[in-house]
Amino acid sequence: MTKFFIKNKGFSIVELLLYMGIFTILLTVILQMFGSIFDIQLESQATSSVASDGRYILSRFSYDLSRAQSISFPASPGDLGTQLSIVINGQTFIYSSGSGNLVLQNQSMDTSDQLNSTETSISELSFLRLEGSDGKDAVQVSFTLVSEATQRSGKKIVNFQTTGGLR
Repeated sequence: MTKFFIKNKGFSIVELLLYMGIFTILLTVILQMFGSIFDIQLESQATSSVASDGRYILSRFSYDLSRAQSISFPASPGDLGTQLSIVINGQTFIYSSGSGNLVLQNQSMDTSDQLNSTETSISELSFLRLEGSDGKDAVQVSFTLVSEATQRSGKKIVNFQTTGGLR
């Protein structure tokens, strides 16, 4: 009679250790890639929110100032203030900051709008009234936007400044 010997097939301890080592290295590389992707996404989000909010605020300021008939505050050329009050079509609009937000109030309609998104906060807001060469005054606005998204290198901080005048 022929005897068949059944061999138990399996992995030796050396093979198991080798596979576990390779798997650990592969897992570490994949986790580092995901971490890098997450960091890049946070940096992109912070940069994008600060840039888009800055562009919007500057364009809104220029648009409103070009439509304004007069500047109420700061009162005279050379004055510096944390608020800007302008009159457009008989309605008074006030730019001011509070709790890290830039707010535009329409006093005639008793409404207010937040001009920056929830992803940014504003600081160091100032308005400098300038005397225009043609007798029409101008205002220089400057402010700092800070991203709320924290990236590995810290928060994204950008300073903005522009000048606009009455038409």
